[in-house]
Amino acid sequence: MNVRPTVLKAEPNRELRWLERLPIRGLLDVERIFTIEPLGADHVRFTQREIFTGLLVPLRASHHSTDTRRGFKEMNQALKLRAEHPRSAD
Repeated sequence: MNVRPTVLKAEPNRELRWLERLPIRGLLDVERIFTIEPLGADHVRFTQREIFTGLLVPLRASHHSTDTRRGFKEMNQALKLRAEHPRSAD
């Protein structure tokens, strides 16, 4: 199934937020939120969240797969590596 998310907020270096909805509204909406919080000169806190709403939430919550969690963890590790070791400009 193809879902076309709607960008709710895109604030560079601070927050990216989008909403995914199934074709039938009210069944399952997922808001994905990525935030960057400055902690000091060379440190930030990156947070990602999901907010599920709709009639199918109980089913989705029980099927939040190990693969999905692993994918989030891998994305976070890759982002951390890229932030800490940026490629030098040519």
